[in-house]
Amino acid sequence: MQRRLALWILIALGAGFLAGIGLGFLGLHQFVKDWIAPFGEIFIRLLQMVAIPLIITSLISGVAHLSDMARLSKLGLLTISYYIFTTTVAIVIGLVLVNITQPGKLFPPDQQEIFREQFKHQVEEKVSVAQEVSVSSPLRFLVDLVPKNIFQSVEDNKKMLQVIFFALFLGLALAMSPRNKVQTAIKFFEGLNEAILKMVELIMLFAPIGVFALMTSIIVDFSRGGEISSMLEALGTYMLTVVLGLFLLILFLYPSILKFIAKFSPIKFFKEMYPVQMVAFSTSSSAATLPVTMKVVTEKLRVPEETASFVLPLGATINMDGTALYQAVAAVFIAQAMGWDLTVSQQATIVLTATLASIGAAAVPGAGIVMLVIILQALGIGPAGIALILAVDRPLDMLRTVVNVTSDATCAVTVSKLINEKG
Repeated sequence: MQRRLALWILIALGAGFLAGIGLGFLGLHQFVKDWIAPFGEIFIRLLQMVAIPLIITSLISGVAHLSDMARLSKLGLLTISYYIFTTTVAIVIGLVLVNITQPGKLFPPDQQEIFREQFKHQVEEKVSVAQEVSVSSPLRFLVDLVPKNIFQSVEDNKKMLQVIFFALFLGLALAMSPRNKVQTAIKFFEGLNEAILKMVELIMLFAPIGVFALMTSIIVDFSRGGEISSMLEALGTYMLTVVLGLFLLILFLYPSILKFIAKFSPIKFFKEMYPVQMVAFSTSSSAATLPVTMKVVTEKLRVPEETASFVLPLGATINMDGTALYQAVAAVFIAQAMGWDLTVSQQATIVLTATLASIGAAAVPGAGIVMLVIILQALGIGPAGIALILAVDRPLDMLRTVVNVTSDATCAVTVSKLINEKG
């Protein structure tokens, strides 16, 4: 069933790509917007609908069964260590590649103003959001971690860390309470979690239609704006640099971690993760993909639910390897295009800032752009430079989301093996 679904998702991606090209060529943009795109939005909404309930129920039921607090501490330490390590490696890979290819130096100065004007409003919107983040206290992220009202946090996908905090706190409270008094509550969350997983299974039956609609609308949007035809050599080199970096992570870093640290077959891993990667590619959202990731990691990769329910929701929020690599390449590309030669210390600033920024990036499409503004400001570069890359950001966003969810699943398998869980 799973492999057949993966095949249908792949077919839907290809069919959507071809349909998008054909309908765009015929000028049927409004038809796609009115009659095809809504099915893609429905698919994303269905996944988002179950994402937060799944996080709450899986985390609470998983942590509630951890009677050994030392085990939970080890689980948290290994998870955070993995996330910091892979994020740093991703950024360094991005910096090495962009310094070799130097795509920004290929960008014609007379084209910069065209891009700034074309994406003026998008740039202003991202800069405004980034300014709200950058003026906060250095410890603001700790304050924002604690929800004032959990129901308000549940309504906002950007406050997923607050939801995770609450679920962990409640799970710990249940684990530390007398089992005979809280057993009913634990059973309730376990049962609810099973029901939500069944909802995910039913939603995935709709996946080929949703993926087809998403891909068709994306390709039509590109053809309408003319961005693809107007890409110059510099943008093409920039894209290839990012894509090469992402493939190095997928083909070398994660398989190496799986084979040499987790002692787990990379071939089996990618065979089972394929449907998840297709959903991540089509939705461009780690959060929307999370229900599918949870299901595959626990059922196919045999990671115990108590580990997966801790590692994966946390990873979908703070582990953004693909985003971090892209931010490093984009920052240097923009600097080069605007005539800046970054020093070693400035590029070291990128490593630090991009690592912290990737942790703060929301698991939603386009969040990386907001964090990129903060990195540029840390380097003293005008944030208007992001206009140079907005035209090609969408396909790169789709690819880096695939890397992000792959990294999360790799972490779940690795941590599970390191704490001697057999599955």
